[in-house]
Amino acid sequence: MEPVPLEPLNAMTVDVEDYFQVSAFESHISRGDWDDLPHRVEGNVDRILQLFADHGVRATFFYLGWIARRYPALVRRTRDAGHEIASHGWSHIRATEQTQEAFRQDVTRTRALLEDTAGAPVQGYRAASYSIGRDNLWALDLLQEAGYRYSSSIYPVHHDLYGMPEAPRFPFRPGDGDLLEIPVSTVVWRGRNFPCGGGGYFRLYPYALSRWALRRVNRHDGQSAVFYFHPWEIDPDQPRQGGIGMKTRVRHYLNLGRMESRLGKLLDDFRWDRMDRVFLEPDSAHD
Repeated sequence: MEPVPLEPLNAMTVDVEDYFQVSAFESHISRGDWDDLPHRVEGNVDRILQLFADHGVRATFFYLGWIARRYPALVRRTRDAGHEIASHGWSHIRATEQTQEAFRQDVTRTRALLEDTAGAPVQGYRAASYSIGRDNLWALDLLQEAGYRYSSSIYPVHHDLYGMPEAPRFPFRPGDGDLLEIPVSTVVWRGRNFPCGGGGYFRLYPYALSRWALRRVNRHDGQSAVFYFHPWEIDPDQPRQGGIGMKTRVRHYLNLGRMESRLGKLLDDFRWDRMDRVFLEPDSAHD
């Protein structure tokens, strides 16, 4: 009897930022106030590390340099638990808001700090709010020059804040360079890409719909999926922000209390590993 082939291995990722650092709060919370606000990222990341340990999952953590400088022991705990350390830029400034030189300095500075802190190579980068697209593809060349091997910064969807729907849905090498761009997962329905790789969509959709979409990526497309979430998404007790619009309030706070249990189901229902093992060294993921 032929053995049943394993479904593709998927990449689990965490964008390590605190609740007050999200792009949606930029006009409400000054960067100059960040140090004075209650910080919750360390406790939330420790909960995630325990969740992953309970389910036997290794993941990629995209750390802000701002977080790593203040919580170096947290970075090392993440590394010691077997997870990949990658870069989320220094302080969650969107690439669309940076000049080429500012972007170069940002990604170079962050990578150096993370490598010094973790004592391990940093190969991956994810732009704040998926802010690399058709108008700033130069950023991918600068990432390669800075020593990164892959990026996960282009989201092939229509969105009011980001997106490049015409981009490939699966890993590709843009231009003539060696850098691998690894988009967050989408599912095609009636000729349009719909997000299914995490974030607010995972909290909004019924879990069964998210599971169906990811299985379609694995079984119909025959591809590995990429999933992401943030530490603040498992924290329903985080400080609530006043003066924000309804759309922002719904996006940020919807179903925070259900997120951790949904993640537990997701970790059980699919096969997961780190970005580098899934996409750069796929054979090692099966050892």
